[in-house]
Amino acid sequence: MAEDQEKDLQKFLKNVDEITNLIQGMNSDDPAVQQKAVLETERRLLLTEKDQDEDSCRTALDKTLINPPKSTDEINSEAFLASLEKDAKERAKRRRENKVLADALKEKGNEAFAKGDYETAVLRYSEGLEKLKDMKVLYTNRAQAYIKLGDYQKALVDCDWALKCDEKCTKAYFHMGKAHQALKSYSASRECYQKILEINPELQTQVKDCLNQVDLQEKAELQEKKAHESLNSGKNTAVSTKNLLETLSKPDQIPLFYAGGIEILTEMMMDCTERTLFRTHNGFSIIGDNEVIRRCFSTGGKDAVEETVCVSVLRLWQAVCNGNEENQRLLVVRPDMGRLLPSLVASSMATIRQHGLALLLQLAQTQHGRSLIISHLDLTRLLEALVSFLDFSDKSANTAMGLLTDLALEERFQIWFRANLPDVLPELTGVLKRDPKVTSPLALCQCIAIMGNFSADATTRRQMSDCEEFGDACLGLLARCEEDVDLFREVIYTLLGLMMNLCLQSPLVSEVWAMEVSRRCMSLLNSQDGGLLTRAAGVLSRTLPSSLKIMEEAVRGGVVKKMIKFLKTGGQTASHYAIKTLAVCTNSVHQVREEVISLDKKFSVLMKLLSSEDEILVGNAALCLGNCMEVPNVASSLLKTDIVKVLLKHAGGDAQKTAVQLNAGIALGKLCTAEPRFALQLRELHGMEILNSTMKYIKDS
Repeated sequence: MAEDQEKDLQKFLKNVDEITNLIQGMNSDDPAVQQKAVLETERRLLLTEKDQDEDSCRTALDKTLINPPKSTDEINSEAFLASLEKDAKERAKRRRENKVLADALKEKGNEAFAKGDYETAVLRYSEGLEKLKDMKVLYTNRAQAYIKLGDYQKALVDCDWALKCDEKCTKAYFHMGKAHQALKSYSASRECYQKILEINPELQTQVKDCLNQVDLQEKAELQEKKAHESLNSGKNTAVSTKNLLETLSKPDQIPLFYAGGIEILTEMMMDCTERTLFRTHNGFSIIGDNEVIRRCFSTGGKDAVEETVCVSVLRLWQAVCNGNEENQRLLVVRPDMGRLLPSLVASSMATIRQHGLALLLQLAQTQHGRSLIISHLDLTRLLEALVSFLDFSDKSANTAMGLLTDLALEERFQIWFRANLPDVLPELTGVLKRDPKVTSPLALCQCIAIMGNFSADATTRRQMSDCEEFGDACLGLLARCEEDVDLFREVIYTLLGLMMNLCLQSPLVSEVWAMEVSRRCMSLLNSQDGGLLTRAAGVLSRTLPSSLKIMEEAVRGGVVKKMIKFLKTGGQTASHYAIKTLAVCTNSVHQVREEVISLDKKFSVLMKLLSSEDEILVGNAALCLGNCMEVPNVASSLLKTDIVKVLLKHAGGDAQKTAVQLNAGIALGKLCTAEPRFALQLRELHGMEILNSTMKYIKDS
């Protein structure tokens, strides 16, 4: 008995030690320790409840069981555990209540942050943390607010706390990277961003942008250090740059005074040192905030003097931004640049227009510059300005469209385009309404190609297709270009690519529109140009299925003969379109089946397609062949071929496109129905088992 009591005492003391540690843990200031203690307490409570349930069950099953009397130590231990259980439940209840309060304070902090009231945001986040010390989002949000206030050390402390709550918190590493960058601790900043990549490799694009910003800032700092050393050493051009900027800062001089000084300054911007000194001595503000210069820009250079001032400033900006990313950034982020640069590119004065375009071209040479343009300029105005160059010389129009093409390849521009398409669609429609005879064909092609690339996106395509005027403009331009196919061959080719994408939209703009498109493409099938033939066939393969009326007219126009010719002599892309057209037409028009049979003796063309490795060709060829088997007395012409083996191979194959297996199976069925001898071959090859298995697989998938 004494031995048992000693064991019970030791067990009780152990429980007391463990419980004391738990209580200390729950009162800890460290959120991680506190959270661990809460979880351990909850685990113990669950075990206690389980033991109690088991005791209850045992008593119910064996009511003759007599429990021995409990010792004083056991009673004290149970009472202590019961007290702890009650305390833990109260803590859990208070935690839930505090979570609600902390969430509400977080939302109030977010509202203040959105309004730019960062001090209030910090206050609200801090109040939230008083309610719940281990809420990581409050730490990361407060860190972001501290960064906005320039209190980077406090931001770093909050990020450390957030990482104690969650060691894989990417937001904490992001804000920590920003804070280190602001403190010029570039290595530490890079380590933070690299840590994000280790946690989530999918954030590679965002991390790359952040690392680029660190590199650019560090590079700018080194440039400034070198420039100041040059100035302090008394280098002539450095001193002259500083003195000339001081001279140009004089207000209310005549416009030509500023133009002359700016021209001299531009000639001095020969290397990185002078360009950096221009920045560090407030050159952008001295020029950009000058009231006389601003008036010249606002009037758009209506007279010769104003034009001279505008051109001189544009040339200076080109000089100081040449190879200097920080200067590029400072120029573009100025609050007035978003609208000013696009307006200069759209100026009625040729010299201003050309120098404005040259400046944008210089910026767009790098990923950094393109990002600046997309992030800070008014892109709607810029697109309109660039498109306006289609009215000018071939060289400037080609240059403008080249710039637009470079921007259109950027993901951010594509996102902007999709979001703002309703605003720019009238401008794009206007492009299609242009007379190809009075604009650069190459530039026009580039612009249409941009539209074609964007129309590959389903949302963009739907908006374009929903605009009846846009569809009509496509048709109108196609008609104008057909007046001289040789001259406008590239325009037609590019336009057909756009229209091919538009025809993916279901339903099409209208049956009338689709009918006219089909007629135009049928006419183009008489061309000797392989590219035009292929794209015309591609458009037809998408318009014919939209209407039986359109299909029947195309059949009367000889589309079947032309598609068979493509299959005999055309390339892979043309064959794709041709066999799809025949598959669609044979599926709906009996006359087409008979015509295919008469043009493809013994189905040599279709049999060749069925032996292809291209699943698209095989699937449509099987469909077309199956349709033709509905013509009486045709199936027997294939008796001396291995058609059953070929179709069975595809029906039971592992093609990724289930249409291949399905169409091959249907063709086999029609073949055996039309000619019983094929059914005998099928049974000999155990084809029914294969078909049953395949059809079940297709049904399940």
